[in-house]
Amino acid sequence: MKAMLPRLVFWCINLWIVAYTAVIGISLLLQFVGGELPCPLCMLQRYAMILSTLGAVWIIRQAQRGVLTWDRYVQDLGLATLGAFLGAVFASRQIMLHILPGDQGYGGAVLGLHLYSWAFVTFCVVILFTALLGIMAPAALPEAPDKNSMGDRLSSVIGLAFLAIVAINAVMIVFLEGFNWVLPDNPTGYALFGH
Repeated sequence: MKAMLPRLVFWCINLWIVAYTAVIGISLLLQFVGGELPCPLCMLQRYAMILSTLGAVWIIRQAQRGVLTWDRYVQDLGLATLGAFLGAVFASRQIMLHILPGDQGYGGAVLGLHLYSWAFVTFCVVILFTALLGIMAPAALPEAPDKNSMGDRLSSVIGLAFLAIVAINAVMIVFLEGFNWVLPDNPTGYALFGH
């Protein structure tokens, strides 16, 4: 079991990257197809997801290159935890803004909860996961599959998909904010196009 744990941790961290790539991708889909424009707190939560996931991506990339040390692993877990903590703060702020009876919340609901409530849940899961990884030390230093194996290529594709979502998000925020310094509280269109 001990020999399998580093590989299991490697793939669990990849799953984390896949999950946040999907969450950010779905939020972009809801934005473009569903017309649900993100408010500033929504964008801060996306940024926190990106920051948190960058810690995971760096862990995976260093494991693939064979240069992952305990120091780097702990630093990257710390970055991931910091991103998740900040995201939980932003999400809880948005939840508190819409907690009064009769308040419809911001945006649509998915399975009875608004996206910012789901975001809070995901941030709590990441904080718990990074804590568990720290507790499992030193047996849980991720170990990558062999170079150029199917697993190695799959993990690389997962990382590239995340970076693509980050790039799309960066372009989208320019369209949304235009040349303004801040995003409006309740955006009604894309400022770059004069809406």
